[in-house]
Amino acid sequence: MAEKRKNTVSVVWELAEPIAKSIGLILWDVKFLKEGANWYLRIIIDKEGGIGIDDCVAMNDAIDAPLDALDPIEQSYNLQISSPGIERELVRDFHFERYMGSRVQLKLRQAFEGVKLHKCVLEGFEDGVVSVRFADGSVHSFEKQQYSSIKLDDFDSEE
Repeated sequence: MAEKRKNTVSVVWELAEPIAKSIGLILWDVKFLKEGANWYLRIIIDKEGGIGIDDCVAMNDAIDAPLDALDPIEQSYNLQISSPGIERELVRDFHFERYMGSRVQLKLRQAFEGVKLHKCVLEGFEDGVVSVRFADGSVHSFEKQQYSSIKLDDFDSEE
């Protein structure tokens, strides 16, 4: 079923990206997930200066009919349009490029130096390998399978 979800995400991305651009938005991510008994199609949008409710409504209105016409999802689902939030998760290559040099929270699958959650600075990203600078100045690289998430760390003023 994971392959089906991936294909759904790709198909919806291809539909949603030009629609988002046409109304002045950036398509940040598309997720198709099952939570409990319900399926959710989440289209996450962004723009300079941040997203407001009017942007979400505009994207919803713009994609509703084309999504119904394309009909890429067999089961019933809930469509949700939202912003990536202040602690946005970095997933796609362009996310990493856009926030190079920013403070991030790196959540590892296995502890590194005795800790799973590291507050650090994003130093590099290439071929799925992320490089981060720790508070002591050391730079470490982690492959995708080593971390579960990387999010912006906009709340803490220290590394």
